Amino acid sequence: MKIKQSEVNIYKALAHPLRLELAKKLMEKSACVCELNEDIDFTQPLISQHLKIMREAGVVNQEKDGLRVNYSLTCNCIKDLIEAVENLVLSREVQTVNDYTNTWTGGIKNG
Repeated sequence: MKIKQSEVNIYKALAHPLRLELAKKLMEKSACVCELNEDIDFTQPLISQHLKIMREAGVVNQEKDGLRVNYSLTCNCIKDLIEAVENLVLSREVQTVNDYTNTWTGGIKNG
């Protein structure tokens, strides 16, 4: 199976920590750069640059609203992808805790 460059670009767009954080904020609601910057310790120009990468990859849309530019996820499938990865990470963390607990208890079940 051949992988399309557009698929790779989507994963790359979400692979940067700041871009992933922006995507998670946009899962809640559409927002302008000033709103996205409220609790992130980065400059608005830097956030705009990252949003441009996300837009070019097809992860976010932009829509002008007067002087503001609002950003939103292109589709719920982006949200589903992020949530799937979060669930995978959570299940691996639970398994790690279980492995750690079993190591220290010798696999003995209390009951």
